[in-house]
Amino acid sequence: MRNATLALHAGFDMDPTTRALAVPIYQTVAYGFDDAEHAAALFNLEADGHRYSRISNPTIAVLERRVAALEGGLEAVCVSSGQTAIYYAVSNLVQPGGNVVSVPQLYGTTHSMFDHFLPNLGIDVRFAASDRAAEVEQVIDHGTRAIYCESVGNPAGNIADLASLADLAHRRGIPLVVDNTVPTPILLRPIEHGADIVIHSLTKFMGGHGTTLGGAIVDSGKFPWADHPERFPMFNRPDPSYHGLIYSQRFGAAAYSARCRSVYLRTTGAALSPFNAFLLLQGIETVSVRVDRHVANAKAVADFLSSDARVAWINYAGLENSPHYPLVRKYLGGRACSLLTFGVRGGFAGGVRFYDALRLIKRVVNLGDSKSLACHPASTTHRQMSPEAQLAAGVTPDAVRLSIGIEDIEDIIADIDTALDAAVG
Repeated sequence: MRNATLALHAGFDMDPTTRALAVPIYQTVAYGFDDAEHAAALFNLEADGHRYSRISNPTIAVLERRVAALEGGLEAVCVSSGQTAIYYAVSNLVQPGGNVVSVPQLYGTTHSMFDHFLPNLGIDVRFAASDRAAEVEQVIDHGTRAIYCESVGNPAGNIADLASLADLAHRRGIPLVVDNTVPTPILLRPIEHGADIVIHSLTKFMGGHGTTLGGAIVDSGKFPWADHPERFPMFNRPDPSYHGLIYSQRFGAAAYSARCRSVYLRTTGAALSPFNAFLLLQGIETVSVRVDRHVANAKAVADFLSSDARVAWINYAGLENSPHYPLVRKYLGGRACSLLTFGVRGGFAGGVRFYDALRLIKRVVNLGDSKSLACHPASTTHRQMSPEAQLAAGVTPDAVRLSIGIEDIEDIIADIDTALDAAVG
């Protein structure tokens, strides 16, 4: 099945008891055991099944199967937010003293996690000078355990050359971890280009309605953990918290996702609620239709801004003069995402005046909503970063980020036009 069909059907046919077609909300904490032997088998990870909703839940399991199917992965683990997904995904790979190499174009809170939070836990994150594989390789050493990138940078709008980064990662015996929140699997499936782990903030385009937090970690099932016992001992040595279980032996290709659930979700407990999983499933059912409208509207807005004298510059990968356009054709089938940034004439003050004058487009730090949204990154999402780090992440003082929604395009452009008049005169 293709993705538009998977978004509606993957992971669930009908409820076996009631034959209901909608995914039931299993609003329960615990699950009954047949007997002591059955309970022991579940807790020893010797049998499949649910035992406590902090670890797994039938509603969430449908969401996990659906997201994994959309990405072409083996399994997924869904958690309470996109930030939790990033933290679990990286921590599951790197022990204190090890490091991750990241491209510089990152969402602001991800940068904060990498630059401040993880180092306090003994995990170093090294930022390459750019997202080019040659510059990423310059900061890899014997302690590197993963390469990290966003498939489409937020808000930089760069397109990562996933095949080049995957070739580099695999040549050095490490996985490629890709945040695929902005394009969604409707536009891009990183596993098809060599990614090993894919992350989503389901809060954004996948949920699509600005109502529900959620995150997902998709395991491709393709990285050979057993071939690297010294680099990844956590998958290849006995886990004393599970009676000496060895993940690569017990779970094979699913060792990464099994350990992520059994160690991080079980013990730190950033669980997604069943109701949130249900809401996210409703959003995913229409993600293919919504992304088509997002893409078409964004292209129309970009065409309007690119020919307007009140605009100093525009960064939209779908324009043929964009340096990212060849990668849009290579990885996204020529359809750029609905995230774009531009600069209003007048610098920082002009950007703020434009931002304040918007009426239809909402001033928020979210993206991927059905509604059109605006953000001034230098004063909000990336405010905590130094000017140098902001520039490396693609944030200039005058930059305004637009996440173009699915409203009537004439109304979107009319609001932008009015706000530009207010900003520039």
